[in-house]
Amino acid sequence: MIPRYSRPEMTRIWEADNRYRIWFEIEAHACDALAELGVIPREAAKAVWARGKFDAARIDEIEKTTKHDVIAFLTNLAEHVGDEARFVHQGMTSSDVLDTCLAVQLKQAADILIDDIDRVMAALKRRAQEHKMTLCVGRSHGIHAEPTTFGLKLAGHYAEFARNRERLVRARDDVATCAISGAVGTFANVEPAVEAHVAKKMGLTVEPVSTQIIPRDRHAQFFATLGVIAGAVERLAVEIRHLQRTEVREAEEYFSPGQKGSSAMPHKRNPVLTENLTGLARVVRMAVVPALENVALWHERDISHSSVERMIGPDATVTLDFALVRLAGVVDKLVVYPDAMQRNLDRLGGLVFSQRVLLALTQAGMSREDAYQAVQRNAMKVWQEGADFLALLKSDADVMRHLKQAELTALFDMGYHTKHVDTIFRRVFG
Repeated sequence: MIPRYSRPEMTRIWEADNRYRIWFEIEAHACDALAELGVIPREAAKAVWARGKFDAARIDEIEKTTKHDVIAFLTNLAEHVGDEARFVHQGMTSSDVLDTCLAVQLKQAADILIDDIDRVMAALKRRAQEHKMTLCVGRSHGIHAEPTTFGLKLAGHYAEFARNRERLVRARDDVATCAISGAVGTFANVEPAVEAHVAKKMGLTVEPVSTQIIPRDRHAQFFATLGVIAGAVERLAVEIRHLQRTEVREAEEYFSPGQKGSSAMPHKRNPVLTENLTGLARVVRMAVVPALENVALWHERDISHSSVERMIGPDATVTLDFALVRLAGVVDKLVVYPDAMQRNLDRLGGLVFSQRVLLALTQAGMSREDAYQAVQRNAMKVWQEGADFLALLKSDADVMRHLKQAELTALFDMGYHTKHVDTIFRRVFG
């Protein structure tokens, strides 16, 4: 985790103190359940809660000898609890603690990420409504296609993040399971009631069948979902970067007073935030393949997944959290240039209406092949000579045999392309 791309709200989840606190709560709640079942004395469970403490530095010191983090934690816990500590971890295995803790951490992280997505969606909704009817050119392959509105562009991104929010909620719920089933997951030395109690106290559901570990398809889905969300971040970031290009300049990142764009060229206003977001999205997606490869473990367990998760858990969630909050800020302060959008829309002399002319000619009796040829030969003159498309069509005998001048002129109406904007907005925003 690099401080430059981290927020304390998310980094706290992965700090040692939070991890050991969760471990302690798992063990203490398990003691309560064991005491209720009569497996350990009630006074022992009370002693764990009353005297239970941990010290991260001391745990690290012990681990240098034990080479086992959970045992080091339990040893340090015993130093505070005393004789009753012998009842802690009864019938449990390390994976019970580690996997249940990871489930809690991923759930905590998901809750923050869901709030982050809400921020992005709120910014997109506000700006989409603001520019609902702001005309701009739609592009396919980077080339002018037909008119659209900037609000529709943003509405599309809003809808994508709404889908991603639903995906993340499902992924959070699927990964938030508890396993307190003991060695190889048979409950031989710990009753299922202990697992149910711990799960309830930790805000998790019980894992229906664990093999000593929680199945890693759950985690693979979680990190794959983060990767999809990162893709949505990048798609919007790339759109903004293209719109900020000097030749386009329809929108740009807010450039604050005193900000510098280049150490060499004082005139530069670079899309540094969205370029940064493009890079951060790649980092998040790096976690997806290792998470998928963690699914296939040996028999009831191995620990080949452990080192992977200790890295991708913090890195992917911290990075995506930072990226989403940065993206919300970019959208919220995005500078939009409607006049430039109109200039670009008019730049090709009306070529954006070529499809409507094509359709009108076919409806007037011209074959599609002939109509396409007639429209295209005039369109190519506009590309090559910078002529006016409507004027060329009006001087084309083949075209004018099928359409009156007034009918042809009426085809060049921008309003034709915005007539269903309200319908689309209702679908997206309700």
